[in-house]
Amino acid sequence: MFSKKKLILSLLILGVLFGFKQADEYFEISKNLEIFGAVYKTINNEYVDEVNPGDLMKKGIDAMLSSLDPYTNYFNESQAEEAMIRQRGEYGGVGCRSKRIGDFIYITEVFEGLPADKAGLRVGDKILEINGKAFLNKNDEELGENLKGSPGTKASLLVDRQGSQVKIEITREEIKIKNVSFYGLINPNTGYIKLDHFMNGAATEIKEALIKMKAQGIKQVVLDLRDNGGGLLHEAVNIVNIFVAMDEQVVVSKGRSKDAYREYKTLDPPVDQSIPLVVLVNDHSASASEIVCGAIQDLDRGIVIGRNTFGKGLVQNVIPLAYRNQMKITIAKYYIPSGRCIQLLDYSNKGADGKAIAIADSLRKKFKTRNGRVVLDGGGVRPDIAVDIAKQSNIVTALEKSNLIFEFANKYRNEHPSIEAIGTFKIDDELFNEFKTFVNGKTFSYKSATELSIDKLKASATDDHFNESIKLEIEQLEKSLLKAKNIEIESNKLEIKQMLKQEIASRYYYEKANILISFYEDPDILKALETFANTLNYMQILNRK
Repeated sequence: MFSKKKLILSLLILGVLFGFKQADEYFEISKNLEIFGAVYKTINNEYVDEVNPGDLMKKGIDAMLSSLDPYTNYFNESQAEEAMIRQRGEYGGVGCRSKRIGDFIYITEVFEGLPADKAGLRVGDKILEINGKAFLNKNDEELGENLKGSPGTKASLLVDRQGSQVKIEITREEIKIKNVSFYGLINPNTGYIKLDHFMNGAATEIKEALIKMKAQGIKQVVLDLRDNGGGLLHEAVNIVNIFVAMDEQVVVSKGRSKDAYREYKTLDPPVDQSIPLVVLVNDHSASASEIVCGAIQDLDRGIVIGRNTFGKGLVQNVIPLAYRNQMKITIAKYYIPSGRCIQLLDYSNKGADGKAIAIADSLRKKFKTRNGRVVLDGGGVRPDIAVDIAKQSNIVTALEKSNLIFEFANKYRNEHPSIEAIGTFKIDDELFNEFKTFVNGKTFSYKSATELSIDKLKASATDDHFNESIKLEIEQLEKSLLKAKNIEIESNKLEIKQMLKQEIASRYYYEKANILISFYEDPDILKALETFANTLNYMQILNRK
């Protein structure tokens, strides 16, 4: 055993060594800051062309942070303000979304009841002018900058609507982005909640939706977190709290700093601790979405259905910097109730290509849910019931990329003031044939494998100086393939009809059209209903070991 003197001497030696280590670290930081400053100053003063000091510094910081992980970012003053707006979910504006097609910006979504909708702006409108100035060769961000502004101020738009010019005057309002984009009854027994964001108030919106649907008599509920990339961690904890008891540990964060260690527990009585629950996820469900579905799974409170989630188990904090700049930095990893971290990529371990390496399945550790079911860390949250989604056909992808489905829906809306209710509206063969005719009259970028092979053959024929008869045969073959393209469109009729139905219905029933249609056709929702229908199977899944 150590004597008292030896113990004191050992502690002194350790203290001195620790002091040397700290001194070395401080010296390295000081030295490298001095080098960085010297390089920055030299470029600014001596480089052959004039440089923008702010842009140069931003690029240098961004390059430095890119060596860490994609979630550690630096925001200049304007970016920091935009980030705050996103977190609050409030801004002065008109309530629409857009995308660039060719040289113009087109409206792709108008939010029901907001200023753009009230003023008569439509999906498919092509922006020609804003406030009397031509709006050509612009991007979505520039449109946003022109349409955002103080509530009560006006924006004047000139749009092209299927060949006719329409002037629209919009009065800006304070826009509050909803976390819950839709809630309603799939059937008399089943409630549905679509959560798009984890901004301030997300849990309150879900709570209110659930209480209203319970008053309508629902006996089970679907929480849809598909394509939800996450947001505020405390909102995730509060959402879990809606379905589980008080004082339940939902997540723990652990980092290099002692301050990064935090336990997050439920603080309030639940709204409903026993209502059967299904959580829908996919590979774009990340971060806060994974905390919610992972905690629900670990606590055996409900069943997760869909595809494997994204796998983001990292916690970020926003640090204020000088001159109203900000830095978002990864400070910890989070661990859900079973004790697992679901982080997929190891950013401290990168391959030869500089990309982070995914944790191998063989290295994923086993953990247990409250009822003893085995779950794995790393690689996101694996659903209790996996649902395979058919891969979109190449021709449908091409139709989307060529914006032909989008354009046809715009044309249809312009020619038809109204359509039937969602439950009865269908794309019949007559309308489908009208779409095929529409496509044949447009430039269509889709090329089948056979056409790509013919392109190579044509190139070879030119290079090798093949005779004219072979070239004529190739041209004849190309004409035959035009017919084959129509045949391929016909062979994917059901998928194309579905796309057309969603796109056209959204012109009349806004964003909720796709959700209402999904109640009849979405494989994840159909699997949820099937799971609810078999109460014994539902309970067996939660107790399976």
